[in-house]
Amino acid sequence: MQHKEKPSEANLTELIEFVLLDFADVPHLRWLLFGLFSVIYIAIVMSNGIIFLITKLDPALQTPMYYFLGNFSFLEICYVSVTLPRMLMNLWTQRRTISLVACATQMCCILVLGATECFLLTVMAYDRYVAICNPLHYPLVMNHKICIQLVAGSWISGIPVQIGQTFQIFSLSFCGSNLIDHFFCDIPPIIKLACGDTFVSEMLIYIAAVLIVTIPFLLILISYSKIISTVLQLPSATSRAKAFSTCSSHLIVVALFFGSAVITYLRPKHSHSAGIDKVLSLFYTIVTPMFNPMIYSLRNKDVIMALRRLLYK
Repeated sequence: MQHKEKPSEANLTELIEFVLLDFADVPHLRWLLFGLFSVIYIAIVMSNGIIFLITKLDPALQTPMYYFLGNFSFLEICYVSVTLPRMLMNLWTQRRTISLVACATQMCCILVLGATECFLLTVMAYDRYVAICNPLHYPLVMNHKICIQLVAGSWISGIPVQIGQTFQIFSLSFCGSNLIDHFFCDIPPIIKLACGDTFVSEMLIYIAAVLIVTIPFLLILISYSKIISTVLQLPSATSRAKAFSTCSSHLIVVALFFGSAVITYLRPKHSHSAGIDKVLSLFYTIVTPMFNPMIYSLRNKDVIMALRRLLYK
């Protein structure tokens, strides 16, 4: 284990603030990026907000599937609001400094909301599994009380682990550069700035990633393998098409979110690069929330009809 030297007085500022470089390497694209991400943020908030609203107000959408979808849309609004407003402010003001406390808070919120998304996507897969594989037991298994418990569990389960992980990472010594080559306080770029031995932190990150990302992903795959097996046995081509349509929407979101998260947090440290980390982070923090309404809603007749009823009112 390497000896951690006490930071010199000249480096004390690095212990209380960082600098988020975000897109500082392309200053000529500053206003283009600001406009693009502003439009994306407004679109994400409005589209997910509409889905959340209609799943709460429309009587035809008071089913477990839409209850989970409404919560998922609300989660996406929270998730994107942790990163994009700060990035837009940095692009507008060019003041990229972020305090140690603000950086730790942002990381903790991202990790907690990311864990919630993993668990909620697993719950949604379980809901489809029960609906398709055990339709006669569906009203009993997925009653309102169970749905509330599953959603509450999804929101709460990751909090202790992610708070502990954030505390452990920010208890490291940062005695080198304070430049974060990223657009938010994510784990890989923060770990790069730590001096001394980071082996324990990296092992805890892998363990948390396995518990929160890999296990839910495997449960989703198991659920959908059983769903696909059951769907293929349905006698009606119409029933098969409807079931596949519903499931494929969910699988697209799962592939986008889990694929980028697994590559970000489970690939070897030596293969990390700032450019790849930024692209992957864009997928699970911006692309998934942006495409969620289109994937779930434009292919769903019930949601489209509910939106029309809301507009007519």
